[in-house]
Amino acid sequence: MSNSKVLVVSHGHPDLSKGGAEVAAYNLYSEYKKRGIESLFLARTDIQAHGGSTFSTRNDENEVLYHTAMGDFFLFQSAYKKHIWQDFKLLLESFKPTVVHFHHYIHMGLEMIQQVKNSLPDAKIIVTLHEYLAICGNNGQMVKPGPQMKLCYKAAPSDCATCFPERSAADFFLREKYIKSVFDNVDKFVSPSDFLVDRYVDWGLPKEKITMIENGQPKADFLPPRQLAKGECRGRFAFFGQVNPFKGIDVLLQAFSALPEKVKQQVHLDIHGANLEHQTGEFKEKVKELLGELEGTVTMHGSYEPHEMPGLLAQTDWVIIPSVWWENSPMVIQEAYKHGRPLIGSDIGGMAEKIKDGETGILFRTKNPVDLASKIKEVVSNSTCWKKYVDNIQVPITIEECADIHLKEVY
Repeated sequence: MSNSKVLVVSHGHPDLSKGGAEVAAYNLYSEYKKRGIESLFLARTDIQAHGGSTFSTRNDENEVLYHTAMGDFFLFQSAYKKHIWQDFKLLLESFKPTVVHFHHYIHMGLEMIQQVKNSLPDAKIIVTLHEYLAICGNNGQMVKPGPQMKLCYKAAPSDCATCFPERSAADFFLREKYIKSVFDNVDKFVSPSDFLVDRYVDWGLPKEKITMIENGQPKADFLPPRQLAKGECRGRFAFFGQVNPFKGIDVLLQAFSALPEKVKQQVHLDIHGANLEHQTGEFKEKVKELLGELEGTVTMHGSYEPHEMPGLLAQTDWVIIPSVWWENSPMVIQEAYKHGRPLIGSDIGGMAEKIKDGETGILFRTKNPVDLASKIKEVVSNSTCWKKYVDNIQVPITIEECADIHLKEVY
């Protein structure tokens, strides 16, 4: 890789957008830069550029903000074709990367992949798949629209048209053909979980073109156990992430509401997350009502910065991930593990893959607050299980190890 030049493309800059995919992309770019590999980080933003330019810099000249937007979310096409066919083309011809690594295409446009192939036919194109957007028209969640949020196990044009009656099965058939035609330009796909690999292979991507590489984490030591007051149990639970229906925050609150009063007096739930105010009225009212019932047992803290995570986890015994969709490889799992905190999570998707039930944490039946309540009651009553789970935690892959695998096996 001594003569390689790497362009890392992300749908957001972690300074401006705190999602796991943005952080994963930036961590990888930073590691390449630290090793002396000539690298450029291109991150999309919806902030208007000064003077209306397509690009601007952030932090230094190697971090470029891409001021653009997507006009067609069904086909993931850019709203500004000039940004791709002219401005992005000029950037490619100027920097001349030997590897272009896309960590997303949403908000930017699939045409970017085609433009790399057109401008630099010898450049290697890598795409990290962070969710199921190409497969599922429902925000890539593989959850059927509607209040029941039923899990979807396999996409098919006729079934997708049932979920979205305003579109025909032919629309979804052609959507799939279009996305796969663009994906034909990709040399290698990367997935942070085996579960996601299986979903995309089932959808039709060649298995030999997908490599599973977990998102690397900066090194960190295990945090010491939280100091307990006399007679206190390990009953401090925490949720980290967006407060929306897909993340199962209502399931979590219902579980705490279902706890016996004696157990409620022994536990506390800290919710570290934002965006409740942006949710639909029905969901928002449901959450607010549950929070009112759980006053004194649950504390809403709002959003947090990544650098605050160790301090927040230091005051936590258990991290709960109650998501009602498949997830892929939630960053919070690696964050918890690298700091020595066990997890309680839904028994589907990447959560079931990453949380070893009975070893490094506990799985509960998805969307089942009664089962989650029973798991919470179980760990509160068992004073020895916490240490057993912590002792079984394996340190997640570091960003250095992650970069090594990309450089040796993917690039």
